[in-house]
Amino acid sequence: MNFFESQETAKRNTGKLIFLFVLAVLSLILITNVLVIFLFGFAGSEMTSMAATNSIEFKWGTFLTVGVAVSAIVLIGSLYKISSLSGGGARVAEMMNGRLIVSGGQDIHEQRALNVVEEMAIASGTPVPPVYLMEEAGINAFAAGYSPSDAVIGLTRGAIETLNRNQLQGVVAHEFSHILHGDMRINIRLIGILHGIMILGIIGYHLLRGSAYRRRSKDSGGIVALGLGLVVIGYVGTFFGNLIKAAVSRQREFLADASAVQFTRNPEGIAGALMQIGNHTEKSFLNNPASSEISHALFEEPLSSSFGGLYATHPPLETRIAAIMPRWDGSYELLKTQQKQYSTTASTDEATAKNASGDSDERQALLHTIVTGAAGVLVTDSIINQVGNPDERHVAYADALLASIPKSLLDAAREPSAARAVVYLLILNSATDDRARQLDHLKNSADVGVYEELTILIGGVTNVEAEHRLVLVEIAISSLRQLSQNQYHLFKENFLALITMDKKMNLLEWALQNIVFHHLDAVFDKNRSSRSEKKDISQLQEACEVLLSILAHSNEQKGLSVAEVFELGASKLSTLLKLVPINEIDFEKLNAAMIDFQMLKPLQKPALLKACASCITADQKIAPIEAELFRAIAANIDCPMPPLII
Repeated sequence: MNFFESQETAKRNTGKLIFLFVLAVLSLILITNVLVIFLFGFAGSEMTSMAATNSIEFKWGTFLTVGVAVSAIVLIGSLYKISSLSGGGARVAEMMNGRLIVSGGQDIHEQRALNVVEEMAIASGTPVPPVYLMEEAGINAFAAGYSPSDAVIGLTRGAIETLNRNQLQGVVAHEFSHILHGDMRINIRLIGILHGIMILGIIGYHLLRGSAYRRRSKDSGGIVALGLGLVVIGYVGTFFGNLIKAAVSRQREFLADASAVQFTRNPEGIAGALMQIGNHTEKSFLNNPASSEISHALFEEPLSSSFGGLYATHPPLETRIAAIMPRWDGSYELLKTQQKQYSTTASTDEATAKNASGDSDERQALLHTIVTGAAGVLVTDSIINQVGNPDERHVAYADALLASIPKSLLDAAREPSAARAVVYLLILNSATDDRARQLDHLKNSADVGVYEELTILIGGVTNVEAEHRLVLVEIAISSLRQLSQNQYHLFKENFLALITMDKKMNLLEWALQNIVFHHLDAVFDKNRSSRSEKKDISQLQEACEVLLSILAHSNEQKGLSVAEVFELGASKLSTLLKLVPINEIDFEKLNAAMIDFQMLKPLQKPALLKACASCITADQKIAPIEAELFRAIAANIDCPMPPLII
């Protein structure tokens, strides 16, 4: 699916969700009114049952009062649950009793899972999401969060130990589709909405428990009756909630399966994972009671239901496999073939082989071709089509790139203290005096151990290759999410101090600052203001002029003047723009422009990215700084940009 269209679809799905929620609340209001009128008709009458029934009256005042009360209770219940999940994907993982997996452990299955997730993140152009392990025997997984910035991946013990690497890659690719296409935000909202719909049943349960201590009370009979009625309403809410989950989720699973096939170009990987679930003794079942709340966000149904397909948030396994492999004959012989193939290739420890110092000639050739040769044939449409839609070339690139990075840098980026040192290393000035002042500042201001980690890195790495910078940042962001609030704010203060120490900020520093803090602020700064107003590109003329001008001035385009480069970019937008002289542009104006672009409507974003891509590819070559600038711009407007290949 086109990424920008999927964002618009996600927006429509949110509207659909609200519509279904309103219908469910109206139904609860009607049922609760019937209950209240019926119960209090009897409670307030001393007549016979038949006479009391005949005396029951409908009153608009009562109806409206009950309606307001039910609506308020449901709304408060939903908002409370959504608020409790405001920490993003990590809160959902904790709700599922997930344990954060850290790199460098002794468990080969855990390390393999980290490697697969890391590859997929780099291939898709997103920060590497933390991985949480659920100690469950069933084969299942989930992606949770409000955006790629605060996303996490959850995997069960059954998944990482039962699936081979290709199958696990298919499952992870499926979950990345949910990350890239905006499904996660809907999933978290759905958890909150379902809690609100079922809150009346929870209240009824507590009323029944409380009535046990007030049996002699005159009103205890009415309270018991009300409690029983609310429990019944709770079951009605559960019914509606499950129908809403099924209506919102089912089709998205087909799309995520298809995206996983596009991502890996290996339909047998995800099909094999689904077959493993069908053959597994524990299937995809989870014991955690909270699994019912997030069933719509899981890779497969976490429990069986007596209502079968009516409540199913996922299509049947056989239907999913047949959609992936149209010629599938219904047999599971593929699993035996995959097992034989895997047993012949899995003798090497994947956890250590991935970062081996001796890279293969094939891997080196692939990396060289992508980094130095492919830029000559890049065109803007091809670049834009890659946003949110990585494929097997990006996975191969990620694998080759990870293998080419010094192990000391990779290991450092994967650990919170050392990750800060890696980011500082990337922005250290090359001038001796400036670097000395920067190091002196960190020696006195950085958290314990960070300066020491930095000196170790400086001693072991003479230079960080340009193509390695963004990869290290994407890995480091995952580690930096584990910092405390105080540690993060100190890290941010030190970063800003380092880049302003020489009284100027270059475009590399700006790009790294934009990427790092755009993603980390989403995790640590929950109070930052969000601008809900959406605008067309024509309403952001001044911002467009500043951005395209800085791109035109940023790097010399061989054979073209700055004005010609600017015009190439401006021609992609349906508005008249003027080139801004370089002496009139500063980073304050550039930052203001980027804030404005966050208000762009989803279907307006491709035009902006095409204009930017036209500027950086004007001479059919892409310098590393241009790639970093472009990906920083894309990240700012929440468009995951894979490595620039074709």
